[in-house]
Amino acid sequence: MTRVTEHGGGVWSLKVPIPDNPLGHTLVHVLDTGRGPVLVDTGWDDPASWTELSDGLAELGLAPADVHGVLVTHHHPDHHGLSGRVREASGAWIAMHAADIAVVRRTREARPGAWLDYLAGKLAAVGAPEEHLAPLLAARESGRSRTLPGLRATLPDREIAPGELLDLAGRRLRAVWTPGHTPGHVCLHLEEDHPANLPGRGRLFSGDHLLPGISPHIGLYEDPDDSTVTDPLGDYLDSLERVGRLGAAEVLPAHQHPFSDAPARVRELLAHHEERLTGLLSLLAAPLTPWRLAERMEWNRPWDEIPYGSRTIAVSEAEAHLRRLVKLGRVEAVPGSDPVAYVAVG
Repeated sequence: MTRVTEHGGGVWSLKVPIPDNPLGHTLVHVLDTGRGPVLVDTGWDDPASWTELSDGLAELGLAPADVHGVLVTHHHPDHHGLSGRVREASGAWIAMHAADIAVVRRTREARPGAWLDYLAGKLAAVGAPEEHLAPLLAARESGRSRTLPGLRATLPDREIAPGELLDLAGRRLRAVWTPGHTPGHVCLHLEEDHPANLPGRGRLFSGDHLLPGISPHIGLYEDPDDSTVTDPLGDYLDSLERVGRLGAAEVLPAHQHPFSDAPARVRELLAHHEERLTGLLSLLAAPLTPWRLAERMEWNRPWDEIPYGSRTIAVSEAEAHLRRLVKLGRVEAVPGSDPVAYVAVG
């Protein structure tokens, strides 16, 4: 594969592989600044991924030791994973939105097994069958929770503030808070003329928020110690509209490939979620638990073919859509149902 792609105007992307994942790789962007190169995301913490990141930088005449700073679009391990190794090699600062820094800190400080305890209880409450809960409980008993990715993720040392014009010598890069995929996801708007003079306002490093051919996962914001009822899908739809109004000439996402006409892609995603919400209302003509709803939703493959871990993610996405419908007054929980079931109103 082509390891490095030049995008002009002092911007390159490096393909950093994600082990055993159909996405294949994360596009790590390199931004030239007056104080040295800054990375947008770093890729998965894996020896082969580190080698690819290092070799990609070498093709640009750089080494990890040369990196001045790391801007992390969100806390997921395919984006933040190698940030610590970059900082060890270079002393670079690492910046992330405060909401995702809080996720990293909470995960680092949690007692062993806390996440699996929380997850098993939550899945039981939404109707997961015993055969789905059994492996979680077994992992909890055996101590395998210590090997989950992201448990010891590096704690960033700078916060990215929404709307901030970042302190990058010789560049105009503005932070755009885009919660939804995670509570602290940020896009980064390069407010400079496009090097190929494409019409529009600069370029957008979009992380996972805006991808050319994928609708990113929108699940619940998971905090075992917080009972606040959040609305991640509502956050995501609002964030999409905000990004659409930027009118970026080109989008440089963290997966797949660059693309233009961000407003058109935003309209597609808004329509997709509206269609999905409408379809869920039909499914909820009779009461369903979130698990049963997930079984009936349309995914990229039949439910029977969805791997174990992906089913947990799918149920979280079903719950996020239910949260949105409840907030809109279109769906309500059935009083006294255990596990909880939801039904369409009217």
